[in-house]
Amino acid sequence: MTRPLAKRGGALRHAPLPALPALPALLAAWLGASPCPGLAQTPPGAASNQVVITGNPLGSDRSVQPSTVLAGEGLARRRAGTLGETLDGLPGVSATGFGPQASRPVIRGLDGDRVRLLDNGGASADASNLSFDHAVALDPLVVERIEVLRGPAALLYGGNATGGVVNAIDNRIPRSPLRSLSGRAELRLGGAAAERASAALLEGGQGGLNWHVDAAQRLSSDLRTPRFSPVKDGQAAPETSRVSNSAGQSRSAALGASWADAHGFAGLALDDHHNDYGVAVEPDVTIHLQRQRLRLAAERHALAGPLAAWALQASQTRYQHQELEASGAVGTTFRSRGQDLRLQATQAALALPGLAGVFGLQAETLDFSALGAEAFVPASHTRSTALYSLQTLSLPGLSLSAGARIERVRVQSDGDAAAAATQRFGAAATRDFAPASLALSLQAPLAAGLRASASLGRTQRAPAYYELFANGVHVATGAFERGNPQQALERSQHAELGLQWQQAGAQLQLAAFATRFANFIALDASGALVPVDIAASGRPGLPEYRFTGVPARLHGVELEGRARLADAGWQLDARASLDALQGRNVATGQALPRIAPLRLQAGLDAARGAWRLGGQLRWAASQQRVPANDRPTAGASTLDLYASWQQRLAAADAVWTLKLSNLGQALAYNASALRTARELAPAGGRALWAGLRLAF
Repeated sequence: MTRPLAKRGGALRHAPLPALPALPALLAAWLGASPCPGLAQTPPGAASNQVVITGNPLGSDRSVQPSTVLAGEGLARRRAGTLGETLDGLPGVSATGFGPQASRPVIRGLDGDRVRLLDNGGASADASNLSFDHAVALDPLVVERIEVLRGPAALLYGGNATGGVVNAIDNRIPRSPLRSLSGRAELRLGGAAAERASAALLEGGQGGLNWHVDAAQRLSSDLRTPRFSPVKDGQAAPETSRVSNSAGQSRSAALGASWADAHGFAGLALDDHHNDYGVAVEPDVTIHLQRQRLRLAAERHALAGPLAAWALQASQTRYQHQELEASGAVGTTFRSRGQDLRLQATQAALALPGLAGVFGLQAETLDFSALGAEAFVPASHTRSTALYSLQTLSLPGLSLSAGARIERVRVQSDGDAAAAATQRFGAAATRDFAPASLALSLQAPLAAGLRASASLGRTQRAPAYYELFANGVHVATGAFERGNPQQALERSQHAELGLQWQQAGAQLQLAAFATRFANFIALDASGALVPVDIAASGRPGLPEYRFTGVPARLHGVELEGRARLADAGWQLDARASLDALQGRNVATGQALPRIAPLRLQAGLDAARGAWRLGGQLRWAASQQRVPANDRPTAGASTLDLYASWQQRLAAADAVWTLKLSNLGQALAYNASALRTARELAPAGGRALWAGLRLAF
């Protein structure tokens, strides 16, 4: 049942939520606390020595594709209210940032349907790719691990992974036998949005049968910022220090069960997620979002015969998103129903020494509908089926990989309903596509601790339903958007070179890449104005934007490293990263929109016994390369500090954390955000939050 967000004095007032029962019981043990120096913590950055399951189906820990893993305390310190904000600042990763409640990851300048969001390796069916103000239907609080692949991963996940993949992983379907009761709880208070968040999970098992249960809730107020002048419709408003209508509340719960032994598992999980939040660019609009997902997963390995292992995953998702006006009336309702199936097999060792590979089948369906004032797309149905294979050959001093994927995609529009008062979408229509993707990569050691990698690829993506059939007012973008029913496949070619160096206590990674789009489906201004009712307040109309295929180029570089500075008394570790990206519409010579500027990050972490201390400086240059319809974004520097202490709370291991963000109270705008939201919602100001994480 959706809990309403009530208005009082212009701010959102939250209906009370029930407290999580597991937290009081765990916190009550604190009187018996003792330091726990032996409790391990993950460093604040990526866990570089972990295998990235998302991009390495063969289990290799040496992937050509740049990747980042967030887990443990490193993930706990980065957790934010949205997936995009949690990942923002990782090398090559920014966020759409449509206010503090809706933010989707942007990888190497690509967003929307070019970044594949996965939930435990399966499709995450929501409407976040349709509009920047639509939140991702996932709470980072309940995620135990996030894997990010930078660069094309279309072989395994389709053309929607042209930019990269983000896979959020939990243990709702236990993959290995559990022999005792265990659990985790987390409490977070403070921050620039006065966040009050908590999560708890319990799991256990006996005789191969396992169970899992978790719940989470989050409340946040309007985001506090340094003083700024909001700009809407080109007009600056009086200065303020809050982002209006940016509060929210979310809650989620899940149940899962599995049977597992030493050679595999099979299980089911059901989760329910609700998120009610204000839309920063629309002061009188709130969104009520809910998603239910049923997931099946099974895996078997160490098999005899031609297959060494196989894995099955299937899910069914129901999603609804309602946009409520100030009166409480529902303005627009978005609904989607999605199913996905993925069957993957690992071949046994063949006669050719050093050859290993996987092949698989993937099928997805998505039924989407929109009713109401902002229904700028018709009801649509998308069906896709794909076959893929990835093969790796290990030779003395060299490893070669090659893969291919073929797909069949059908996108169908229902057109206008017979009783529709206004005919906008025309008759029902169907488009069929046959995208194909190819990739080749190699890696080789150059010297002790140094290896090089290179990759080439070609990716094709079928247009999304809104790129084909949109025709109406999109309030979030402040535009009248038109699709092109004759849209062709989006086609791109990719090249990347990488160097990885590692010695005791130090590592360095460098990646340089270039992407050429022969047909980049861009949302570009046509120069025309469309007279619509929403513009009756004195504006001559809304600008028309069309989804048009154009040639485009992207190229960039990413550099990251870490080094142990000292290990006597205090253990000191330094880390730094730099990324630079440029994108250009070749047809017009203008920059591509929403490209992150040159960014530099540097951090220092200190550890001694039960204590961890650290800080991170983020610097973003001004972004002057923008298209004609955008404005440059000023640069900014922000400094964050943290301190954590480990101890034993009765039967639980605990980590207390304090984090001070934006110490210098810098006014920072997000160049990757749509201008509509960027000028109304800068980053949060100086704020302190406290957290407690318990595990037993």
